[in-house]
Amino acid sequence: MTVNSIINSVKESLRRLSLCYYVFMFTGLIETTTNINSFTQNSSGAVIQFKCPFSSEVKLGDSISVNGVCLTVIKIKDELLSFEISKETLSISNIDGFKTGQTVNLERAMQVNSRLDGHIVMGHIDGIAKIRSVKNDGFSYDFEFETTPDISKYIVKKGSITVNGISLTVKDIKENCFNVEVIPHTMNFTNLKTLKSGDIVNIETDILSRYIEKFLILRNDNKGISIEMLRDNGYL
Repeated sequence: MTVNSIINSVKESLRRLSLCYYVFMFTGLIETTTNINSFTQNSSGAVIQFKCPFSSEVKLGDSISVNGVCLTVIKIKDELLSFEISKETLSISNIDGFKTGQTVNLERAMQVNSRLDGHIVMGHIDGIAKIRSVKNDGFSYDFEFETTPDISKYIVKKGSITVNGISLTVKDIKENCFNVEVIPHTMNFTNLKTLKSGDIVNIETDILSRYIEKFLILRNDNKGISIEMLRDNGYL
């Protein structure tokens, strides 16, 4: 099985998945931003509430990406949407640090007949990254992020990545750091404009990389991926 055939197989699997479970899939193209009305935590999780421009179009059970995290609407009152967040989600995302008045990115789940203009985003956060620097070259903005080895291994140069729910292209990667180039429209239309060095963002890597890793590991009898394994199977 060649790399191209693996990729094509993964794409077909994701296409079928999107047709069956499209309510849980996103594109990484932010629809709008909003400010948090309230955020409360307790021992079992948290509840977040906010209004947004499309509140009147939302119904109970709808999935909405909030800073890249797929959350389910549990209550609607006077266009105020409520969401419950589990302890697991709090532990791996930047939601744990949310504050009232904070700006978040929003995207509704894609529909079956939608165009996929970004990339396939599940809304299942892999973890977080810290902004190391933000540089403006007079037009675009260069963001450098630092993350952990378990996340960076899935990041490749020119590949897709989701930052706070935003579909972006990896400009460069070095060890556990990666850079993305952000155009003015994306900067002004999302909550990236509110962020600075030291701030924490949610990261979702490209699901294709995880499927390919799983296929390769299974083909190698669960022994993992090594240089020898890739060479023996014609990848090097």
